[in-house]
Amino acid sequence: MKLLDGRTAIITGAASQRGLGRATAELFAAHGARVAVLDLDLGAAEAAAAALGGGHMGLACDVTDKDQCDAAVARVLDAWGRIDVLVNNAGITQPLRILEIAPENYDAVLDVNLRGTLYMTQACIPAMRDAGSGSVVNMSSVSAQRGGGIFGGPHYSAAKAGILGLTKAMARELAPDGVRVNAICPGFIDTDITAGKLSDDQRAQVLAGIPMGRAGRASDVAGCALFLASDLSAYCTGTEVDVNGGSLIH
Repeated sequence: MKLLDGRTAIITGAASQRGLGRATAELFAAHGARVAVLDLDLGAAEAAAAALGGGHMGLACDVTDKDQCDAAVARVLDAWGRIDVLVNNAGITQPLRILEIAPENYDAVLDVNLRGTLYMTQACIPAMRDAGSGSVVNMSSVSAQRGGGIFGGPHYSAAKAGILGLTKAMARELAPDGVRVNAICPGFIDTDITAGKLSDDQRAQVLAGIPMGRAGRASDVAGCALFLASDLSAYCTGTEVDVNGGSLIH
């Protein structure tokens, strides 16, 4: 059973080979979706789209630039005529302590994570409203829920917490139009961002706090995104779904 057969999905920040966006793009394609891979690097985006097979596209887009978001969405609509799913995956993190956060650090992290989520969603809303349906999946973090993570500084926690508030407010406003908006909160996931950043002792300490006893895989997050994108979650909106192996049980 292909859960996204015939549907069109945009996934931001999806070019990195071991990233959450790439894993999500691969799973969506396997479930029948036409996928537009958006990334800063056009060549990387096109290569990632080609790796999914035929019928997909790669586009360059800086999600902090509203005009670029609008242009990318227009390209998708010109090619495919509809947008069924948007996954706001693009994000950055910086391992800074509170007194180390300079204005440019704050601007960069808030802009990519939070402003980018707003701009991309704004660009997709008209088409989803016209269709009377759509699913937006926003990438938050366990850092937003517990006040800090392993890598991200306080400004990262603030940005990801902002995504939770934005998700709920957009879900409330767009529900009458048939558009659902939900968030995923990943915990410790093995990706390029985390690779090689922890000593063996640090990694052991992190894993000790995870009841399932292992780091997450990108495919774990992708599976949750597939659920939220598909009709399996047709009555879910404004939710935040934990994908953390039980590390936030309380």
